[in-house]
Amino acid sequence: MPRVDFYVLGEAGTQAQHRYACKLAEQAFDSGIRTYLRTASPEESVALDELLWTFSDRAFLPHEIAAGGTPSHARIAALIGNDAAPAGYRQLLINTAADVPPDADGFEQIAEVVDADPGRKQLARERFRQYRERGWTLESHNV
Repeated sequence: MPRVDFYVLGEAGTQAQHRYACKLAEQAFDSGIRTYLRTASPEESVALDELLWTFSDRAFLPHEIAAGGTPSHARIAALIGNDAAPAGYRQLLINTAADVPPDADGFEQIAEVVDADPGRKQLARERFRQYRERGWTLESHNV
């Protein structure tokens, strides 16, 4: 049963959501955790991929967009995509999509990144309710 952390941002917008997702992915990489960053669309995956290249000037996070579920190299620490995560990337799911992933129960930990947009906050409340109904451990963090 995964633990689910909701990171509620004080700023609205997909860009804010993506920046915080990058921060979480970098922290996971520093801890040796393989990560799957789930987006709502292929276009959002490309935008997040581009941001990860420029997000931090102090470190490089080996990442790529998931293509067919298999990373191109064993050193890839983070995969980005809008489909189910491959088996080797089930330690941490960073979700920026508006729904509960269908494969959510296969992860050790889930990080839901919620920006301050009222509509997206309402969708996050619905995901929180769905996770709670499953009996999962939930934690909220205002950041």
